[in-house]
Amino acid sequence: MNRKLMVLNLVLAAVVVYGCFQFRGEWRAARAREAATLGQELKPAPPPPFTPLSPEPPVLSAGYADIAQKMLFDQSRNSTVVVEVAPPPPPPPMPALPRFHGMMNLGDGPTAIMGVNSSAPYQEVRPGGLIGQFKLLDVNSEEISLEWEGQVIHKKLEEVTQRGASGPAAESPSLDSARGALQVQPAIRMQTGPGADTGAGFKMCEPNDSTPVGTVVNGYVKALYPTPFGQACRWDPVRR
Repeated sequence: MNRKLMVLNLVLAAVVVYGCFQFRGEWRAARAREAATLGQELKPAPPPPFTPLSPEPPVLSAGYADIAQKMLFDQSRNSTVVVEVAPPPPPPPMPALPRFHGMMNLGDGPTAIMGVNSSAPYQEVRPGGLIGQFKLLDVNSEEISLEWEGQVIHKKLEEVTQRGASGPAAESPSLDSARGALQVQPAIRMQTGPGADTGAGFKMCEPNDSTPVGTVVNGYVKALYPTPFGQACRWDPVRR
């Protein structure tokens, strides 16, 4: 029995000695690999190509114009002062168009027989003459052209006659009622003398002019002459 233990101890001792030799061999090999690895001279990698940066632009005052133009104390950040201009007053309303009663042409151009309103006396108006606040531009057998405050108005003849007036030319019921109230009182007639110059060598008679026929005032004589629509009045220059 003791002999077997001694043999086993010898075997174990031999195993330990063998393991020590093996461990020492591995350690020496590791040291050799380490020395070989650390002793190698490493070649540095070539550096990347150098690309110079673009130069910074010079500082200009124009680059700060946006900052100077924005007001820091205004919510809109706008340095432009907005001046509010009051709108122009609305133009005055156009009065009622004069009434057209007829037209005649005796060879020297058309002459319109018109009245300022439906109750005004007839007047002879040639192109370029005035009838109330309107200026007659042209008239023919179908339409008439008037001017008021630089505005040209084209109307059919039936629109400005006593029966066909409508739109701006038509008088409101309030005016008709007021005219009816005024017509109850007799018109006051007075001697007024020559009226507006027609540009045709004679002057018109003023409404309610009671100057006798043949009266001479300021170089003009009052005369009556027949027309297709009745007697018309005008002031002709005195012939010398």
